[in-house]
Amino acid sequence: MKRLDEAYHYCYEVMNTNSKTFVKAFSFLPEQKRMAVWAVYTFCRHVDDIVDEEKSLEKLIQFKRELDLFLEGEFSTKNKLWLALNDVFTRFPMDPEPFYLMIEGQGLDFQKNRYNSLAEVEYYSYRVASSVGLMLLPILAPEPTERLKEGAIKLGIAMQITNILRDIGEDLDRDRIYIPADLLQKYNYGIEDLTANIVDDRFTRLVEDLATYAERLYEEALESTNDYPLYSRLPVQAANFSYRAILNEIRKNNYNVFTKRAVVSSSEKANIFKLIKQTMKALA
Repeated sequence: MKRLDEAYHYCYEVMNTNSKTFVKAFSFLPEQKRMAVWAVYTFCRHVDDIVDEEKSLEKLIQFKRELDLFLEGEFSTKNKLWLALNDVFTRFPMDPEPFYLMIEGQGLDFQKNRYNSLAEVEYYSYRVASSVGLMLLPILAPEPTERLKEGAIKLGIAMQITNILRDIGEDLDRDRIYIPADLLQKYNYGIEDLTANIVDDRFTRLVEDLATYAERLYEEALESTNDYPLYSRLPVQAANFSYRAILNEIRKNNYNVFTKRAVVSSSEKANIFKLIKQTMKALA
């Protein structure tokens, strides 16, 4: 039991280091569910780091093999991630498919660094972001409905589009452009304009095109919130509202996503949590 406790503590530290907002949001869950979220987050973070930090396709392929073995019951109990995840898979009716989707989606970054259409971006977003919501569903909702699955998918795509807009400058440094080529063409804004960090009316309208689409998905995702048990509604809504607020920060920064990172202030996050908690209390 001590080793399992240490494994979960490791997962908590990974999540707390990388996303204090999500740690706070999911802190309102019952203990075992909260710990399960830490483990799932750590899995996703590990895959992301293999791609963005280690930049190793070989290690990604090896990690997929580790997942294969894990699902066959073969893993080292000294590996804190697999030990914690094994407990999660024992306690909850987890679906392995989204875990593979995450690895597949992250692997796309080794295959392409340009996207032609919104459909291609959504294909990518479904794998790297919607997969997270699908991983969490068995933890957050004992009996996931199709409406909840659809909401998780839409929320993931909205969040990934938000990431894409916020990280345009950082992605350019990695020679990655996730803005669809057909959207660049629609606003007569070229790759050369993007690499020159030009913020003008064309760029503003382009960003708003994607931002308003993401906002529509955020709204549609909210429609399924009441299908969650009461204890899961706050973290799901917090993720929705906190990420959506990034879009307004981009606007406040006058669409400068090249040299200024859009960050939601601590006070605004606190207001979001306060409003959701008041709503939850009224429903309880």
